[in-house]
Amino acid sequence: MKVFVQIPCLNEEATLPAVLASIPREIDGVDEVVILVIDDGSSDRTVEVARELGITHFVRHTRNMGLARSFADGVSYALANGADIVVNTDGDNQYPSERIPALIEPIRQGVADIVVGDRQTSTIAHFSPLKRLLQRFGSWVVNRAAGTDIPDAASGFRAYSREALIRLNVVTTFSYCMETIIQAGHKRLKLASVPITTNAKTRESRLFRSMWQHVGESGRAIVRSYLMFRPLAFLVPLGLVLTVLSLIPFVRYLVLWSSGAAGDHIQSLILGSALLVGGLLTFALGFLADLMRINRILLEDSLERTKRMQFGPAVGVPNPDAVAVSRADAA
Repeated sequence: MKVFVQIPCLNEEATLPAVLASIPREIDGVDEVVILVIDDGSSDRTVEVARELGITHFVRHTRNMGLARSFADGVSYALANGADIVVNTDGDNQYPSERIPALIEPIRQGVADIVVGDRQTSTIAHFSPLKRLLQRFGSWVVNRAAGTDIPDAASGFRAYSREALIRLNVVTTFSYCMETIIQAGHKRLKLASVPITTNAKTRESRLFRSMWQHVGESGRAIVRSYLMFRPLAFLVPLGLVLTVLSLIPFVRYLVLWSSGAAGDHIQSLILGSALLVGGLLTFALGFLADLMRINRILLEDSLERTKRMQFGPAVGVPNPDAVAVSRADAA
């Protein structure tokens, strides 16, 4: 079994040595641990420091491409080089790399496809009460959209099985965290979480300029992912709301018409018509989006087959579905 630990980096020469020092080189049940540094357009000595510390696997961007692209490129490199499990951590030393064995254990045992490190955000000292509340609310929204139960959906400390990575497709340009959970939930991949603590804060986040930018970008990623997988569940209720609201000005106009005072209230008809047309258009968009969802599923099936031919099957990690079947047969 080969485990790749990938570290997306943007100007991390100061913290990268601590991250590399804490990554275990030997793990029970794992034949090889490979460390992959993803240089996302760093202007400092990140790559030189990594080479000096013995790292030989790199993915390099000549300019900053963002966390989601770094994650996706790292995954492609790892799969092409025979990874059975890919662990993602950060170059700022936020996550406790010594917890990697615990993080990969559910995958190694064949009981999970994806494992997320639960930072237990309520205990993080440098998180403000508002940020803790927003983290909990964001995780709740993601779990509602995905049908999952992950307490810390924004955590970037994760382990993915080869099978999960072949089936997932990252399309966002901001952060893959929310999107991959929603995709995994709708693709019936098994998710689990393990509790972790976080190291002391070393710097401000480079992913976003403010907390509200993070909230906005995450919200857009959640809505986009939800529309990809359940467009009717989102658009049909919206269409119903607009249609019902259109009845209010129509009824008002009828009441005024029956009393002979409708002549000065033609705006009620205009408003009602606009709301009704909006509702009907929303229904139409919902059905069109559902047809696009079906087409996307067919395209993803083709892409999955292409990935399997390109990267080959996993050899060191049990398939959770197969394990479940064998246990059922044994019972």
